[in-house]
Amino acid sequence: MRFAKIIGLVGVLGLLAAPALAQTAPENSPYAPTMLVLDASGSMLAADPGGGTKMDAAKSAVRGFVDTAPAQAQVGLSVYGTGTGSTDAEKDAGCRDVSVLRAPETIDRAALTTAVDGITPSGYTPIGTALRTAAAELPTEGPRSIVLVSDGLDTCAPPDPCEVARELSGNGAEIVVHAIGFGVDEPSRVQLTCIAETTGGTYTDAADGKALEQVLPRVSKAALRDYASAGESVTGTASYQDAPVLAAGQYLDTIEQRQRRHYAVEIPDGATAYFAGTVSFPRGENNPLSNNSIQLRVFGADGKDCNAFEFEQATRSTDGVALTVAKEWKGATEAGGTDTCKGGGRYHFTLEWSGVADGAPESLPLELNVAVEPGVTDAGPAANPAPVTFAEPGGPSTPVTGGGSFNVATELGGSGVYTDTLQRGEFVFYKVKVDWGQGLAYRVRYLETPGRGIEHVSIVDTTLYNPHRKELDRAFTTYTGTATTLPANEPALATPEARYRNRESSSPDVAAVATAGWYYVAVKLAPAKDDAVAGPVPIELDLTVTGTPEPGPSYRIAPAEPTGEHRADAATGGASTDDDDGGTFVVVGVAVGALLLLGVVGVVITLRRRRTRR
Repeated sequence: MRFAKIIGLVGVLGLLAAPALAQTAPENSPYAPTMLVLDASGSMLAADPGGGTKMDAAKSAVRGFVDTAPAQAQVGLSVYGTGTGSTDAEKDAGCRDVSVLRAPETIDRAALTTAVDGITPSGYTPIGTALRTAAAELPTEGPRSIVLVSDGLDTCAPPDPCEVARELSGNGAEIVVHAIGFGVDEPSRVQLTCIAETTGGTYTDAADGKALEQVLPRVSKAALRDYASAGESVTGTASYQDAPVLAAGQYLDTIEQRQRRHYAVEIPDGATAYFAGTVSFPRGENNPLSNNSIQLRVFGADGKDCNAFEFEQATRSTDGVALTVAKEWKGATEAGGTDTCKGGGRYHFTLEWSGVADGAPESLPLELNVAVEPGVTDAGPAANPAPVTFAEPGGPSTPVTGGGSFNVATELGGSGVYTDTLQRGEFVFYKVKVDWGQGLAYRVRYLETPGRGIEHVSIVDTTLYNPHRKELDRAFTTYTGTATTLPANEPALATPEARYRNRESSSPDVAAVATAGWYYVAVKLAPAKDDAVAGPVPIELDLTVTGTPEPGPSYRIAPAEPTGEHRADAATGGASTDDDDGGTFVVVGVAVGALLLLGVVGVVITLRRRRTRR
């Protein structure tokens, strides 16, 4: 009886076609290579309300980031507007005036500071050309970021900056542009927002130099190890009648405040479908009332409400939240007749950003994953609802670097102790392979750091997801500089052994552990009141993977082996089959993740909660 791969939860990443001289992504780099693109046009000579010029304020903000950026960060710097004046006679040359001052290599603080200090503003604002130039300096694959600071509109189009952003986003926004508007007017804000949203990035206002000094380091650090949205571009519709029909796979859309997005999926008789959606909320100022929620509903082919509803809420969204809502749909496993919510056929999945906090962005990237699992002829061993036992791992620890999203989660190779270091404001992902008959248990230890007091307080959080990105368990508390363990009141967060028949359980915690494959561990360290004072925090992740691998269910149609460079193997399981007909099980999940700012909590609270994100 052989083990067959099951395709799941990995997107088709759009790759930017870059010049041959573009560098290769650094091996073992914990951070996404990032280019800072700085406006040095003539308008940056204007006075800043806080004193000096806008250019002086921008230089100070860049120095603030350089001084506190992680030592392993890959950071480059380019500038536009330094080589010409701003007269009509100089426009042709001025619109080509983009200079790369530092390539995106391991940060050299002294060299970057010297480069920034030497900038003299004078010319035009060729934003589109500057974005292309910065992209050409970045690696040709993997997560990559651009942080753009501009005080006004592009003055050189073509190329139009939004069109360039579409070039960079390609088929899945693998180059993410975060834009900062420095004292901009409304037309400039609209253009910069378009650039950011088109690539899955964020737009942030900085009204003056003081605000820029706070915003630029925060946004730049988030870009280094940020949620990397990925997927084939798709546009959901306002009504079910014209909804796009999605095959199994991963997709990327955009959702606006209180907007409903409809998508259709064809589900064969006897099959189970999985649909999930994730949005990321950009970091912002401390806001305890920044509550956002997403709803997911299922409808039949004729628009009939199938009374299937999922709701997820993020409280304190500006603390750093990747909010995912996921649904397992079994309607096609029931006898249909005339009921369009039963039996095989077309179903519609509707996502709505229903609860919107004050100050939330107008729109957010939305990552979608779809999977369809065939029916079975033999469901395999009976369910065992008991969580597996956590065993204290022995041996030396293994250094790892968590990824910025589900898509680039770092593999943990079985039982052991794994170490990482998180910057304030980071939300990172790891993945663990769990075979049929196996389960996992883990805990996260935030180690002691120097310093005490309110400036050092951060909310800490860990969440466990199944291969379909369904939240299984979660623990969170506050970190004050002393050693802290999650969960605080139990040995570990743990799953039962993965078995197909777990889905028959009345317990949601057991029913959701019904497939083998990649299980995801997310770990968060929210921003502190003063990140520069508080500094990074080392963590240890203690992991137990236990149980003897066993044959999985026998599917009616054998799940096919994944193909292609980006294999969707997040829901891999061992499945025996009764025939040789090819088939595919691909998981549907929606994920958009993001890093957000922490509001300081005055007392230490330790909680475990499901359904509501904090």
